[in-house]
Formats: sequence, structure tokens, C-alpha cells
Amino acid sequence: MARPRKEISLDEQIKRQEEIVLNIKEKYDSEMVRLKDLHAKRNEEKKKELLKAVANSKKLYEEIMAFICSKDE
Repeated sequence: MARPRKEISLDEQIKRQEEIVLNIKEKYDSEMVRLKDLHAKRNEEKKKELLKAVANSKKLYEEIMAFICSKDE
């Protein structure tokens, strides 16, 4: 036999929903920090790769800078 449901007041429902939203927001914020960290790590790897390519290049610094800074795209 099913028991009758206890009615929950609107205030209690609002309080519970606010707690749920707060927990989700904290999780979201935490995941955003992780995403930013991952982007930063990827950017550092790209910088290292670029510096290595420049160091191994037979081009002069001036030639590389002229190429990078050229307005032709």
C-alpha cells in the first residue's frame, strides 16, 4: 500500500532548489578553472614548439619576424 506523500511547502522547495543550483555552480566554477589550466598548458606547449622550430630554422631572426609581422595574409 502506498503511503501518502508529505506535502513540501514552496519555501522548502525553493530552499532545496537553491542548494542544488549552488552545488552545480560550484562544480561549474571548478571545471572552468580546470579548463583554463588546460588551455594555459596547451599554449605553453605551443610556445615551446614554436621556439624549438625557430631555433632549428635556418632562417634569420629578422626573416622570421618579417614573415610573422607581414600584413599579407
